[in-house]
Amino acid sequence: MGHIGNLVRAWRLSQKCSEPALAQRAGVSLALLESLESEQLDPPASMLEALAGALKIPLPWLFSHPTEFELLCKEDEEETAPLSALTGADPVLERLLLAAGHDRTLFVLLAALMQSEDPKLLRAAEVSLRSLVKQSKQATVPWQSRPPGHFEPPSD
Repeated sequence: MGHIGNLVRAWRLSQKCSEPALAQRAGVSLALLESLESEQLDPPASMLEALAGALKIPLPWLFSHPTEFELLCKEDEEETAPLSALTGADPVLERLLLAAGHDRTLFVLLAALMQSEDPKLLRAAEVSLRSLVKQSKQATVPWQSRPPGHFEPPSD
C-alpha cells in the first residue's frame, strides 16, 4: 500500500480539510495521520475505515484519486479526464464511472442517499430499485413470452 498516504492527503485536500480536523473527525491522533500521509505508516484497516467515514466516502474510494470522481460531478459541457485514464483499485467503481459517462445523475443521487445514512431513505430507495429491476427483467414484448417453438416476429 505504498501510496495510500498520498491518496488520503489528496482526499483531505479535495475536501479542504486540515490535518487536525480530519484526525479529530476520524478519532485518530494527529501524529498518526501525519505519519500516514508522509508514507511512514502502513495503516490498519480500522484506521482506513475511520478516515473514509470522516471524509464521508466509501472505503474503496480511498484507493482512487479524488480527481477520478470529478467525472460524476461535472456538467456534460465541462472538460473531464478521459475515461481510459481510470486506474482505481475498485472494479465496481470503474464500471460505474464508465457507465456514468452516459448519465451521471442516477449515480450521484444514489451516492447522496447512501451518504445520508438515513435508514428510512435507504430502505425506500432499495425497495424502489428492487421493484424497477424486477420490472426490467420481465418480458416487455408479448411475442417473447410465447411458448418455445412458437415464434412470431414483431409486426413493427
